[in-house]
Amino acid sequence: MKKLKESIMVTQSFLPPFEEYSEEIKRIWETHWLTNMGPLHEELKNKLKKYLKVNETTLCNNGHLALEIALRALDLPKGGEVITTPFTFASTTHAIVNSGLSPIFCDIEMKTYNIDVEKIESLITEKTVAIMPVHVFGNPCDVEKIEIIARKYNLKILYDAAHAFGVEIKGKGIGAFGDLSMFSLHATKVFNSIEGGLLTYNDLTLQRKLRLFKNFGITGPETVEAVGLNSKMNEFQAAMGIVNLRYINEQIERRKVITQRYRENLKKIEGITFIDDLENVKHNYSYFPIVVDEKIFGKTRNQLFEELKEYNIFTRKYFYPLITDFDCYKEEYKNIELPNAKKISDRVLTLPIYGELDLDIVNYICEAIKKIGE
Repeated sequence: MKKLKESIMVTQSFLPPFEEYSEEIKRIWETHWLTNMGPLHEELKNKLKKYLKVNETTLCNNGHLALEIALRALDLPKGGEVITTPFTFASTTHAIVNSGLSPIFCDIEMKTYNIDVEKIESLITEKTVAIMPVHVFGNPCDVEKIEIIARKYNLKILYDAAHAFGVEIKGKGIGAFGDLSMFSLHATKVFNSIEGGLLTYNDLTLQRKLRLFKNFGITGPETVEAVGLNSKMNEFQAAMGIVNLRYINEQIERRKVITQRYRENLKKIEGITFIDDLENVKHNYSYFPIVVDEKIFGKTRNQLFEELKEYNIFTRKYFYPLITDFDCYKEEYKNIELPNAKKISDRVLTLPIYGELDLDIVNYICEAIKKIGE
């Protein structure tokens, strides 16, 4: 096999036609309103509420600060414990720690790599105040069982739905579950507003708190009620979101076709497994992770990762290492046992996927994986 002339990266940001974005941002020159919840911000907020089938939305400048203001808005007592997953991006845990809370890590289950709901209750103590699951790779957690546990122990639920934009369960938007959900609108996601974060929720009393915490705690020209953050989405971000929303269904459909091609090709390669679609779920196909069984495939995940580069194919070990293996956390969690999470983290590899990825390139990637295994 010849090496590809151009590099194939694990992701590529979607950009709408330049003329459409240019036309949208003309409105900013008309209003001179650049930030602080301007008209484009409000328009995007309302459009996303409708698209995601949720009661209310709050926009932020990025997903991480959205998580932090969500935790503040839930009024969780300092020092409280939040049960979460170690198989996630750093932001999930950092937000908990930055909020004066303690992350308690629950192992994952092997079907979707989400938090194992059967192990949550054993971790609940008198200090537990919330559960913070992650819809890993956009695959929904077992929201029904998590809801039952939370009600039983009077716990709050904040979902990290960074990967799950547009996902639905039995026709219900994924952001309608729990107390709050956070979606990342980062450049690398299925839907982007250049950089951005979105909170969805059912309890409308949260709206004022979230607005307060995302704007320094300011309530008027001379009044500051709380110690807040600066997490306001600007008008240029909102304009990109408005335009990109016109293309989201098309982008998801393209990703679905690419995912199907990957599955068709890779099911023939022994030692490579992947996640299939879940029943009653509308997926967004945000990522395509595979798990490498070195005993069957013949090479480790790390070897496959390195050898694919020789073909100009760049993948990602996502999520690796586990949160509990980060330098900033490993001493505190050195004695914790998370066998499933460790196994997946050591073997997972996300392959290139984005709407504009050519199917011939998908075939080439699969052929390269097959050749490396042989």
